[in-house]
Amino acid sequence: MTAAASQARRNRWAVSFADLLLLLLGFFILLQASGQKRDAMLAQVRQQFGGRAIAKELELRATELFLPDEALLSDQGRAMIAQAAAGLRSGSGRIDISSLGTDPARRRFDPWDLAAARLGAVARELKAQGLPGGRLRIRGLDQMDGGTGKGQIIRIGQGPAQR
Repeated sequence: MTAAASQARRNRWAVSFADLLLLLLGFFILLQASGQKRDAMLAQVRQQFGGRAIAKELELRATELFLPDEALLSDQGRAMIAQAAAGLRSGSGRIDISSLGTDPARRRFDPWDLAAARLGAVARELKAQGLPGGRLRIRGLDQMDGGTGKGQIIRIGQGPAQR
């Protein structure tokens, strides 16, 4: 084998490796640029590679669930959570509860205290509606609303079945 043939073979390998790296870089740039749609996109990628599909999340506006500037559920909020609980009873997976954004009309609490108290109120109401406490998991507080102007959003989503 000549030195020229050996060099050509090495160059082909380097070009293929560079192509792979550029494809991966492009995928991660698209993933980062997708913002709030990232979870949906990852679920679709997981499904394409044979993974289990994850149930969709329910997004509820905090202004529709709670009394103004409070972490106390309104009657309408209790009814909405009761409806969400009815849809989650049949599953066996964990139930993730998270918060996105903050309430711009808050006056009494700082953003973290109000969002955390509201997540706790939603979890307690789901438990009062008959969902086992072991299935409930409070996931996090994300203060960024992505410029949507919706205020605080409470997300309730069912994860994969527990083993």
